[in-house]
Amino acid sequence: MWSDNDTKVDYLNFQCVAETAAELIVQANGTPLSMGVSGGWGVGKSSMLNLISDALEARNEGKKYLFVNFNAWLYQGYDDARAALLEEIATKLVEKAADDATALTKAKKLLGRVNWFRVAGLTAGSALAMAAGLPPVGLVGAAWTAIQGVTDGDVTKKDVAALEKSGKDVVKAGGETIRPAKEETPPQQIHALREQFEETLKAMNTTLVVFIDDLDRCLPATAISTLEAVRLFLFLPQTAFVIAADDKMIRQAVRVHFKGLALDDDLVTNYFDKLVQVPLRVPPLGTQEVRAYLMLLYLNKAGLDDERIEDIRSKVCERLSLSWSGKRADLAFMTELVPDVGAEVRANLELADRLAPLMTTAQQINGNPRLIKRFLNTLWIRLAVAKSQGVAVDESTLAKVLLFERCATESAYQRLVTAVNDGDEGRPTFLAEWERQARSGEEISRLERDWDTPFVKDWLALEPALGELDLRAVIYVSRETLPIVTSADQMSTAALELLEGLLKLESGSSTFTEKLRALAGRDHSLMVERLMVRARQEQSWGKPNVLWAFLALIEAAPEMASTFGKFLAQLDPSRLTAAIIPLLGDKEWAREALGVWAKSPDAPGPVKRAIKALTEKDA
Repeated sequence: MWSDNDTKVDYLNFQCVAETAAELIVQANGTPLSMGVSGGWGVGKSSMLNLISDALEARNEGKKYLFVNFNAWLYQGYDDARAALLEEIATKLVEKAADDATALTKAKKLLGRVNWFRVAGLTAGSALAMAAGLPPVGLVGAAWTAIQGVTDGDVTKKDVAALEKSGKDVVKAGGETIRPAKEETPPQQIHALREQFEETLKAMNTTLVVFIDDLDRCLPATAISTLEAVRLFLFLPQTAFVIAADDKMIRQAVRVHFKGLALDDDLVTNYFDKLVQVPLRVPPLGTQEVRAYLMLLYLNKAGLDDERIEDIRSKVCERLSLSWSGKRADLAFMTELVPDVGAEVRANLELADRLAPLMTTAQQINGNPRLIKRFLNTLWIRLAVAKSQGVAVDESTLAKVLLFERCATESAYQRLVTAVNDGDEGRPTFLAEWERQARSGEEISRLERDWDTPFVKDWLALEPALGELDLRAVIYVSRETLPIVTSADQMSTAALELLEGLLKLESGSSTFTEKLRALAGRDHSLMVERLMVRARQEQSWGKPNVLWAFLALIEAAPEMASTFGKFLAQLDPSRLTAAIIPLLGDKEWAREALGVWAKSPDAPGPVKRAIKALTEKDA
């Protein structure tokens, strides 16, 4: 399994962006700076923050930078994110100033003011709660509960003790500065907090670098609250804020926050832009990066020692930096780096080489590192399930089917599963011709509606070809998505036995007519479904066994005729031979198909002449 957590190891050649960001903070030399690292879910924003932090740490001579990492998502539902961020910053400053008495005094004063803000926030929250008729929360809420105990008309020693304790707790939480030396208005308090913060950093000769992550995972109220806290300290000397967020999610949070106001897109965008001086976007991955990423992930599970893995990673990233000049981080390059790997690892590298182009362009994956890991983890789980049950499954085959499951439409995947469940020995033979055409570069003819997409066309060309493979084991270990339910499972025993007999017919026969009539209508429908699977696999339509089977079934259950008639009308006329025409000449339900074939330019000449002769005879 591959961990889905952020990493400090650069597999995607993001280091160049991280180094640039770190250098901007260094060059700012204490001038206030704010950066936004944007990108969608799972593209590597958290990893980019780690790389920037490490790059800046490498430049942190004299320990002039103090790093604060804040994840607003962790506080959501448990604490006020704004107060939590202020407290985290103040606490870190107190810790760093431990050996400097002057700086420590200023840092403690700052923490005291932050505590005052926190208690004030709790008081406001409790007041709102009581106004709404709800029980108050927090320390002030505890005091309110204690007061209620005293004033309920039945005072006990327990009530008095609770009141005394709650009062001490509130004072302790706020510290000595919970009651300012002089009465100050909120604007004065905010100004004093900023002034105290600036003085503390100056006394410590420290630049504060705050990394804020997972803001786009938060509910709108938490996201905006955190940004408001950032705004409180923003643009003060000796500060740098690096904020990772999906800008689309932040814009949506702004809309929710200012609901009821007519905000156009520019105003919504400007809110975030005013907080961010330097916008950075996580680079999207191309095929080269995805291929290298897949191969490095596989090599990490190959048992190589850490030093060798780091050497390979470094050389791969160096190669990626030269991709603009035509250098490729492909299978040939990786084989040069690791010529001595075993057959299994070599097979995995080959699989990565084949999968990379589709995992880059497929809309449902789109080169997203997190989705790539999840794909590999799902593949690993299914291989483990197969191994535990003694089911032999080829990894390349399983990977190709899994890719289709993830990226094709649900109905297309259902079609594939049905063909495997109901086909001869689990073979989806309807794919064979499409796969042949895709691999040879030909125009793929007559793709069904849900299959006629760029992804499917590229997927059909991917090795291995599935059309002639038994995929029952693959579908079995993939049954978390769709259950294995075949029409045979739902048929009565009598219907299943008759179906086996029908598929052996080589000419017309009335042997099965009475037995077929005795079946329930549901059995007839299920038999038609199974016969249709077989019919779609026929490449030549003269007198195939499945045609005789349909004729016998329709003789006993005429209501099934329309389904087969529609199928014939849509059949590729180039697959017809003249032998089929006399068998359908007297069938009313086949008239539409005969008319379509007669007009089709793709129908062979003998077929058209047979239809013409039949028409003249009827006239």
